[in-house]
Amino acid sequence: MLFSNPTLVQWLWAFALNALLIALAQRLPLLTSSGWIHAGALGTILWGCLGWRGWLAVVIYLVLGSMVTRLGMAQKKLAGLAEGRGGRRGPENVWGSAATGAVVAILIKLGLGSQSLLMIGFAASFAAKLADTFGSEIGKRWGRTTVLITTLRSVPAGTDGAISLEGTLASALGSLLMTFVMVSLSLLPFGFQAILVAFIGLLATLMESLLGAIAQNKISWLSNELVNGLQTSFAAVFAIAIAAWLGLAA
Repeated sequence: MLFSNPTLVQWLWAFALNALLIALAQRLPLLTSSGWIHAGALGTILWGCLGWRGWLAVVIYLVLGSMVTRLGMAQKKLAGLAEGRGGRRGPENVWGSAATGAVVAILIKLGLGSQSLLMIGFAASFAAKLADTFGSEIGKRWGRTTVLITTLRSVPAGTDGAISLEGTLASALGSLLMTFVMVSLSLLPFGFQAILVAFIGLLATLMESLLGAIAQNKISWLSNELVNGLQTSFAAVFAIAIAAWLGLAA
């Protein structure tokens, strides 16, 4: 019987619910039209692999990231530092931020590796990305002294590889918030695992700034979205490796 297969039913529910929600959410100023379609595909993967908790965690990430992007938007526009399209994310932004998490979710669904370690990697990838968004958007608007991470020389806000005290503190907040979301949804246990995820989220953001300063302006194909993908991949792999070394797998 077609509908007696629980796995198939879960995927059908995932597709139907995401299609409905995307249709209803089209008017929200979060994504472009094509961005919503890709978000629906991502949402189907997450719900099908991790259930509603994994899906909801990423929805909260999207909402928090979009909210912080709009902080001080008028001033950032005047300074030429605002995100394009009024802060709406397109397909490249969706996958640049979430491709790593989607791959980890698929690995969990296929049972390839320790589920607890992979969930630490999943959580770390989104903690890193929210940390990056918080640090970038708040640093561009409220950073008083912006320096290049490699030389600590003063540079204009928005420069690839630039950091500020305010932006770094905002990155730490973003990583903590995403870790809290993961713990609250029982995707991540409270304890050393959560501390590790929050720390790696901030560390990966600093590594992303380092990569931006060293290579982003020197390599034509190294787009911002690819850098985001590298950042989240680093966060996931490094968090998994450290968690395994510390014996944090359940």
